[in-house]
Amino acid sequence: FYAHTDQWRYETVPVGEILSPTAEAGDWAGSFIDYNAKAERMGWLPSAPALKTNPLNVANRADAAGLDTKDYVAQALKSGELEMSCMDPDDPHNWPRNMFVWRSNLLGSSGKGHEYFLKHLLGTDHGVQGKDLGEMGQDKPRDVTWRDEAPRGKLDLLVCIDFRMSTTAVYSDIVLPTATWYE
Repeated sequence: FYAHTDQWRYETVPVGEILSPTAEAGDWAGSFIDYNAKAERMGWLPSAPALKTNPLNVANRADAAGLDTKDYVAQALKSGELEMSCMDPDDPHNWPRNMFVWRSNLLGSSGKGHEYFLKHLLGTDHGVQGKDLGEMGQDKPRDVTWRDEAPRGKLDLLVCIDFRMSTTAVYSDIVLPTATWYE
């Protein structure tokens, strides 16, 4: 959720500050979101959505081109026809719109950066006090697109399925009760 909650917009710690002492010497400039995006592109870090294009449309385009989906995706990524959503997490095409949370207090204790979840993912009252990199005049990401106006309220629907009234349930649009071992 680091990208979708826009926590990267406030990250002032340089990458070299947390670099392993056993890391090879080299250019370690850039920001954490740049390295996250690189990890996503290489398949090391999962995220959703992965592509800027709807996966159903990708499959249709592959069929129309007479290619297996995997071959079409590889070619389209190389040509730039398909874009990874991690390269521009603040583009409205790249936001998660619906989230179902089952038996997890994502907003209260499981997710890190509660206030950023509230501000950027839910668009509600929050306690974010710091300024983002743009407001501070700090270096911005090299690879990931920076948008001057940070989005607020990316989610359209938050559904919580839980057996207690957690913080996530309090902020959810819909709460579905469930009973597991409490029954």
